[in-house]
Amino acid sequence: MPLMRLLTACVVVIASATASLAQSPYGGRAPNFYIYDFGSGQVLAQQNADIPLPPASMSKLMTLAMLYDALSEGRVSLDTTWNVSTHAHEMGGSSMFLETRDRPTTEDLIRGLAVVSGNDAAVAIAEGLGGTEAAFAQMAQLRAEQIGMTQTTIANASGWPDPRHRMSLHDLGVLATYLIEDHADLYHYLGETEFTWNGITQPNRVPLLGSGSGVDGLKTGHTEEAGYSLAGSARQGSRRIVYVFSGLNSTAERAEESERIITWAFRQFVERDVLEEGQAVAQADVWMGTQSTVSLVASADLAVLVPAIQQGDIVSRVEYDGPLAAPIAQGQEVAQLIVEVPGLPNPFTLPLVAGEAVPEGGFMPRMRTAALILGENLGLVTP
Repeated sequence: MPLMRLLTACVVVIASATASLAQSPYGGRAPNFYIYDFGSGQVLAQQNADIPLPPASMSKLMTLAMLYDALSEGRVSLDTTWNVSTHAHEMGGSSMFLETRDRPTTEDLIRGLAVVSGNDAAVAIAEGLGGTEAAFAQMAQLRAEQIGMTQTTIANASGWPDPRHRMSLHDLGVLATYLIEDHADLYHYLGETEFTWNGITQPNRVPLLGSGSGVDGLKTGHTEEAGYSLAGSARQGSRRIVYVFSGLNSTAERAEESERIITWAFRQFVERDVLEEGQAVAQADVWMGTQSTVSLVASADLAVLVPAIQQGDIVSRVEYDGPLAAPIAQGQEVAQLIVEVPGLPNPFTLPLVAGEAVPEGGFMPRMRTAALILGENLGLVTP
């Protein structure tokens, strides 16, 4: 019996056959970029997004995620105090200006990391969670893999240049999405505009914060190898985008690229409703059940972003391992709808569930199944 059934014949044309417009890909200045729509789960544009690159201070988002996890799990609280080692105090680069005599709280270190990108704050957090920065890096590596970051190797807590320290822009987008979605109650720290410690006030370097563009946080980065980079997020109306880019030559270019991406992502796409929850999409064959097929229905409402100037129809295909073995429960996830939008780089998937329950068959369905298997094995029946 076949182990995989790919329903290429079941092609669902979602867009109107009369829609025939065209989209140009994103054409900014950054050599590396990744632009993701948070609500629909669609990648709007990408270039070199799955190549491990030096992440510079953008990798501090991983350190922040580790601290947020510790907060959520009750291992620390916002008023927990932390030690500052000589190693943390002597870190070069961007700093919140910690002294070894200081005993900052968790909230202080969050602001020192999220707002002013302090390398000293990053090391203090790493040592406080892992004992040493090296041990913390191992913990962060494991957590990154659990989050879904597949092109990431972590060597330190700050993004300090190290040939072993790499993240893809896609992974940084996954990490940004994790912070926004799983730590929504703590995300606001990444959008604070300034922070003062030891009498020194420093601004948040994320461009366009408070500009009315919808930018509400995440993290800049810069090293000679990485260039000027940014992992940012912006929200307009009901939509949010996450965008990551690197390889620019100045802070001015970084600000211009951020604005260019936001303008393109929010103005060049429109949302189309295509499926309602419970809407039947296809039928799947059933093995040894009281009925020979089961309806495949949408597990949720489906809306997709399409280019405002669109070329061709949105099409989809259904994939499932089949025939499906009974018993099958109503609402059980049994298939996937793979949706392709012309002009966008990747298809995306929507789970399909069984529209009705299919109990296991009795004696006669089992006998028919046994006869079919025997016939196939003897070459008497063509599968």
